[in-house]
Amino acid sequence: MSEDEETPDAIAGDEGSDELAEADEEASAEPELTDREQIASRSRRRLLQQAAVVAGTSLVAGYAALAPSTWPLSLGDPDGEKGKPKPDEAKLPAGGYTVPSMKTAAHLGVARGQNIYAMVKGASNAIGGVGRFVEKGDVVVVKPNVAFERAAALGATTSPDVLYALIQVIREAGASEIRVVDNPIEAPESCFERSGIREAAIRAGARVYLPTPNDFRILYTRGATLIERWPFFWRPFVGADKVIGVSPVKDHNLCRASMTTKNWYGLLGGRRNQFHQDIHGIIADLALMMRPTLVILDGVRVLHRSGPTGGSLSDVREGHTIVASTDSLAADAFGWDDLLQRKGEDLPAYFSKTAQRHLGNPNYKDTVIKEVQVG
Repeated sequence: MSEDEETPDAIAGDEGSDELAEADEEASAEPELTDREQIASRSRRRLLQQAAVVAGTSLVAGYAALAPSTWPLSLGDPDGEKGKPKPDEAKLPAGGYTVPSMKTAAHLGVARGQNIYAMVKGASNAIGGVGRFVEKGDVVVVKPNVAFERAAALGATTSPDVLYALIQVIREAGASEIRVVDNPIEAPESCFERSGIREAAIRAGARVYLPTPNDFRILYTRGATLIERWPFFWRPFVGADKVIGVSPVKDHNLCRASMTTKNWYGLLGGRRNQFHQDIHGIIADLALMMRPTLVILDGVRVLHRSGPTGGSLSDVREGHTIVASTDSLAADAFGWDDLLQRKGEDLPAYFSKTAQRHLGNPNYKDTVIKEVQVG
């Protein structure tokens, strides 16, 4: 091939070079954007980005405003509950105020006699002694039933003599402070005075807590049906180590009997009278709410009819009995059979409701019972 002849590759290469050159010339022929045009272009891009953000925000806001109240991020609040400040909820100790079981102790201690101090001591000793329940330095809350403005002889409230003896026994065990607590149905000051509870508590060396509005907090009771979150007489329980209930044995026109389990009703605040519509349900909730260290059933006098308020000495009979237990249902069942003398009658419905929650054993006869006779 002569030097003047060109190969096909060479021809193709020359043509490619010509095309690139033409493209460069066209590119160089395009006018460059001025500073003003570049600024305008950037402004348009920024405006489009902002518009997209606004559109997205509007979409989210529209969803939050229109979505059903149960949906995530919804602002719906048809009943106004979301707008209310959340209450500062209180909680009692997870295991309550209970103490370890004692294999050698009876499940139920029963003392009969005339001497009230000896009966309180005897019933307590039958289930291990007060030293099992109260240690030196303990702060102890004692909850009597002071619901009504009634004289002690009428049996509608805890006997002041039983309360006095119980405080003595607790002090002997070394308690550093004893707090006597109730939120009566009627006027608190009048109830504590007329029943003799205030005088007995102070004379025995205890401190009386009368309820005021600032003393209540919302208590959270996990698993409760009616009072999962409910106002509770909280102030006396701040710093408390042990809790002991002491309640009379009473007939009750709604739940048929009021004894140690229903006694905790006196710690509720708010519109608690609504629970009368489900009286057995609320008693079962009370057993879940309060797991005490010890309960004392005051059977010195028994309000066997016209309860829970009574009003006549003819409604009361002498019982001469004190019962002690860590099991409210067992104590109540004994009170039903023996002190109210209703053996053979069906137990009130709260027994089964509470037992289903494994919060007590109404079959006290299947447990160890120790009965003592004192002076």
